[in-house]
Amino acid sequence: MHIMISRISRNRLYPILGRTAAVTFLTVVGTLGLHAQQSAGTSAPLPAISLKTSLIAPLNLSAPLSSSDDLGYSSSVGNDEMADAERFDLGASADQPPPRRRYGHPNYNDSRTNSDGSPKYSFFGGGGFGVPVGGTANYLPVGWGLQLGGGRNLNKKFGVNVQFDYDHFGFQTSTLNNQLAIYNGLCTPADQVAGLCQPFAQLGGTSHVWSFTLDPKYTFYDGDKYGAYAVVGVGFYHKTANFTTPAIGTYCDPFYGCFQYQANQTIDKYTSNAPGFNAGVGMTYKFSRFASQRFYGEVRYVFVDNSPRPFDISGTTAYFNAFPQNSAKTSYIPVKFGILF
Repeated sequence: MHIMISRISRNRLYPILGRTAAVTFLTVVGTLGLHAQQSAGTSAPLPAISLKTSLIAPLNLSAPLSSSDDLGYSSSVGNDEMADAERFDLGASADQPPPRRRYGHPNYNDSRTNSDGSPKYSFFGGGGFGVPVGGTANYLPVGWGLQLGGGRNLNKKFGVNVQFDYDHFGFQTSTLNNQLAIYNGLCTPADQVAGLCQPFAQLGGTSHVWSFTLDPKYTFYDGDKYGAYAVVGVGFYHKTANFTTPAIGTYCDPFYGCFQYQANQTIDKYTSNAPGFNAGVGMTYKFSRFASQRFYGEVRYVFVDNSPRPFDISGTTAYFNAFPQNSAKTSYIPVKFGILF
């Protein structure tokens, strides 16, 4: 029994020893071949890399580099370039790049444009209507007006304009009837019999105010299409009242002879000069994002500080004043529309 077991054990042991010997032989042959290749210069040994050391150890960029092998440079890099790279010091001010330039708003400043891109000069013109308010509405109806001006823009927000306005009004019917009674009352029946005067059948008339003002303007909103501004002004105002009656005129031409025409004849006229001011708001609409022209609409309040003159038709004073309203303080609201260049 013992002999049989020993034979069986030897039969299993011999194959195991054979496999072990074969593996040992192949390992030895491979090792000898690798050494042979290294000695012949065909391959360089790979450096050992420690991931733990690379990840944990801090990188000192301010310390000079010792050699090109630390960065794994190729041998094709020249000695001078390597020397410059080794001498580069990030902590030294001489080796730092120049400071970054600070950029602000673009500067467009020239003879016609401010530094913020706005035009230095502007011109505008338009027209609209005027609505008398306060005591002025008692004798003047709604009229029409014209506007023309231009000025200097200091920037996109602020500018100063010189402006001319002309506002034309008629007279209320009650005002004309009252004036007609006053004028006809001056022509007494005795004067009519003597042929010194004749009463008027009807009366017409107009009133207007023209002005030159200096108007600071502040733009508080300026979008791609729409804008909004506030404006105030102060200046000189001239007010006129002119009363007329229908008359027949005669015109003579050397070739066609004389002919008659109907026209209004002035029978009484008043003027008043006074300082005044205005204030209001407006809106602008740009025709396109790249256009310089804008459509504008604005509304203002105008007050003229006239010096009142008393009513006097006695003929005993140095002046005749049958219409004291023209020298009364005047207020109205002009609404204008136009084009801004």
